Amino acid sequence: MKHAEPVISPDPVVPSGTARHSAIDRAFHAAIGSLTGGLSPMALATAWFDWGIHLSGSPAKLATLHEKAVANGARAWQAAVICPLAAQVDACPPMSADKRFRDPEWRRYPYNMFAQWFLLTEDWWNAATTDLPGVAARHAHMTNFAARQALDMLAPSNYAATNPVVLDRTRHERGQNLVRGFHNWLEDIARQNDRPHPGSGFEVGTTLATAPGEVVFRNRLIELIRYRPTTARVQAEPLLIVPAWIMKYYILDLSAQNSLVRFLVDQGIEVWMISWLNPQAEDADLGMEDYVTLGVFAALDVIAAAVPGQRIHTAGYCLGGTLLSIAAAKLARENDARIASVTLLAAQVDFTEAGEITLFIDESQVAFLEDIMADQGYLDAEQMAGAFQMLRSNDLIWSRTIREYLLGVRGTMNDLMAWNADATRMPARMHSEYLRQLFLENRLALGRVKVGGTPVSVADISVPIFAVGTEKDHVAPWPSVWKINRLANGDKTFVLTSGGHNAGIVSEPGHPRRHYRIGKVTGHARDAALWRAGLAPVDGSWWPAWTDWLIARSSGTRPAVADAGTSLCPAPGTYVFG
Repeated sequence: MKHAEPVISPDPVVPSGTARHSAIDRAFHAAIGSLTGGLSPMALATAWFDWGIHLSGSPAKLATLHEKAVANGARAWQAAVICPLAAQVDACPPMSADKRFRDPEWRRYPYNMFAQWFLLTEDWWNAATTDLPGVAARHAHMTNFAARQALDMLAPSNYAATNPVVLDRTRHERGQNLVRGFHNWLEDIARQNDRPHPGSGFEVGTTLATAPGEVVFRNRLIELIRYRPTTARVQAEPLLIVPAWIMKYYILDLSAQNSLVRFLVDQGIEVWMISWLNPQAEDADLGMEDYVTLGVFAALDVIAAAVPGQRIHTAGYCLGGTLLSIAAAKLARENDARIASVTLLAAQVDFTEAGEITLFIDESQVAFLEDIMADQGYLDAEQMAGAFQMLRSNDLIWSRTIREYLLGVRGTMNDLMAWNADATRMPARMHSEYLRQLFLENRLALGRVKVGGTPVSVADISVPIFAVGTEKDHVAPWPSVWKINRLANGDKTFVLTSGGHNAGIVSEPGHPRRHYRIGKVTGHARDAALWRAGLAPVDGSWWPAWTDWLIARSSGTRPAVADAGTSLCPAPGTYVFG
């Protein structure tokens, strides 16, 4: 091999001023990011400036807000008079619609008055940050969202001195609830970097991720786990599942009673599962194409060699579904017919309406995150979790704060919560590429994502598609998930199930209060609401409907393989512990 001649410099190489200054910027932004949870204060400041300058130049809007302030002020004084006399919540201006104030203790004075004053303030700020002509739509959403977050933090329910439920508990227990709450807070600080903590009753490989399987392949990015069916004969086509790289795979193999993997193998379907590496600083240069080639394509190659002559059903969860769509589009462009079908579970291919999470994704925010990741080589799980928690701050932050720290009541951990605590990181290059290419530029929907130097298009996917959206998804809103029906070709079936982004997918048979709608989608359907209105809900889990769909598209059955085959180690493997 011919090596290049070394370049000898007579003097030390001094970095250019630009390079030195860039390093300073990165370090500065990384320091700020450690205080803001990875959120860019510049992005929020830009939105507030846009709102403020347009508000100052809109006398009609200012007059309307002045009138509303006067009216709300009058209602506040009215509440100050009426609320001391109120024996029932209905005698005071209604507040029962807000679950923070539903407890009967809030009917007492002065707490009913505190609640009314807060709701009137909330009402004014909502009017101030909406319907202002001239403000960029994204900035309008950001300011409204930021105002809601700030007010949620200031709600009287969040403080012991203004929360009658907490005060009553404190008097009754003589302050022991606050002592327990302080201990809970200390425990949470100590466990901040722990996975499901010892004593929680949930441990990977013992109570979680226990479906019998074998790791049959490993590279620097994935372990591939093979789960053999429990039936005498198996469906001819195996199933490859691609979970999101920002989560541990075992959300699909939680406890024995709600494991999707166990359910599938009991139906005679052979499951192959990707378990992603939890990246470190040395993996910073892994990009989106690496995840396609070292992840999806490598897994397909292994399965094709192990089950020769059979096509392969595929399923992707969340961003794993987005990645699977890219891989399927690439194979379709190359006339590679190995994929028999594509199932997308709460996964998006068009990011134009990807929900409130997009409020955290613009050029300023991405550039800020890139500087943070350049300093540490990856995006830390805590920095991702903060953004998702703020989307549902009342449920995920403040209600938990009241329950565990003020009332001193530890919430009972379940398997889904334990999985959620087992966080992952994302390599710098991958995170930057998917934010820019998918969220900012929507390249996948536009047919501009490149794999191997050539663009791929979702329109090239012509195999049958089964897509699942969840009604209360705050990560991948179901109307956004629906858009696969506008882009892909071929047979399409859509399911809308109850629950949220995680609980709606982990929806095993027998789970109480579950329902779903299912129906074929003809052509390039445009109206998701019309599709929904035309279907009655079906009680129960959507899992059996999916397995029926897979089996209906199978070429038959084959005998179960008795030999153990290649095995590097038993499931759940080693990468899951990273």
